[in-house]
Amino acid sequence: MTEQPMMFGAELRKLRIAAGLSLTRLAAELHYSKGHLSKIETGSKRPTPEFARRCDVVLDAGGKLADMVPPRTSEAPLPEANRDGEVWLMSLESGGKSWFRPMDRRQVLTVGAASVLAFSLGGAPAIAGDGPVSTFRTLFDQYRKLGQTASPSAVLPALIAQTHTLRDLAVRTAPGVRDELLVLGARYAEFAGWMAQESGADDAALWWTDHAVELAAAGNDRSLAAYSLVRRALVTLYREDARQTIELARRARRTPGTSARVLGLAAQREAQGHALAGDYDACMRSLDQARELLSAPPTDSGPVIGTANLTDPVAMVSGWCLHDLGRARDAAAVLDREVQRVPPHALRSTARYGVRRALAHATAGEVDHACALLGTVLDTVDIVSSATILTDLRRLARVLTRFHTAPAVREIQPRLTASLRTS
Repeated sequence: MTEQPMMFGAELRKLRIAAGLSLTRLAAELHYSKGHLSKIETGSKRPTPEFARRCDVVLDAGGKLADMVPPRTSEAPLPEANRDGEVWLMSLESGGKSWFRPMDRRQVLTVGAASVLAFSLGGAPAIAGDGPVSTFRTLFDQYRKLGQTASPSAVLPALIAQTHTLRDLAVRTAPGVRDELLVLGARYAEFAGWMAQESGADDAALWWTDHAVELAAAGNDRSLAAYSLVRRALVTLYREDARQTIELARRARRTPGTSARVLGLAAQREAQGHALAGDYDACMRSLDQARELLSAPPTDSGPVIGTANLTDPVAMVSGWCLHDLGRARDAAAVLDREVQRVPPHALRSTARYGVRRALAHATAGEVDHACALLGTVLDTVDIVSSATILTDLRRLARVLTRFHTAPAVREIQPRLTASLRTS
């Protein structure tokens, strides 16, 4: 590992000279300072995977430099569900604060029944017909819309309550409707997992995802078993762990009985993992497979699994991948087009891909434009309060520090800093 920066620097210098570029010219092409580039060439500074992928593109090195800088891998394993913490307690305070956490059943008993206000359906009779199912389905669609326009903290308590209500109703309902209630409860639980990840709680996100799989299986729906792996791969993606992302996505694709849509979402996630690893060809193959699978007609009438707010999700993810592959200008062109197609009500998607779009332009050296784009989405970023969007916002902030003397950067910096602190 101590020799790796020296070897990379020597290879970079050789390729730069072969391309007929001076140190100053290559630095300008990469949008890094000449001093930064010089330190990497001499081995006194370690290159990042992002830097190596960018150099590969500019020098047309065919991935040679990226291969010399292994993609990041997380030493910490993914948090597993706490099976002893099956009981979740939620507290709603009069001042507006709330919390929920898993607790061992024995701890609940220790708390004492006198201090807990408990309620359930008790011995309520079975529901009549499938009317409540359609009502809960309509509510689910409304919660998804709310999730696009509000902080996760405004959505999570209701999702948790609805999940438990549906599970309780299913116990007292005829078998046909029972399965429908359990599967719908699984979708509520999966959405709760996504909102938990958006709030920055990966352990809670995976707990609710696992719970969604259990509910779906009880309702004779096996599709969420594979989708839970796609969701886990999203956690590793934001950790910039290419190997685990690819591995989890491939496991999802090998899961028997998986629907075409979930297979398409898995292929899409695998593409993002290949992009982090700097493998352009594998990334494009996975995106092509994702497009074919996601174009298949839906096989069920339940809520759509995955995003429902993007006109062409594969195209949007292609822009995301191109940026991670070091092709910032290509990424910016794709994201420019696709962001314009996001529905006005989808604030979370607007913030997510708006930040990505600004990041692509900043990486391409179009700093003034990047700052202008960022200025249009920061208020939305504050509203939706997303831990995953914050990850990209931090990346963008690091890129902009390379241009700290630019007037546009100095102007946006206080506003950007405030959003980072708020998030």
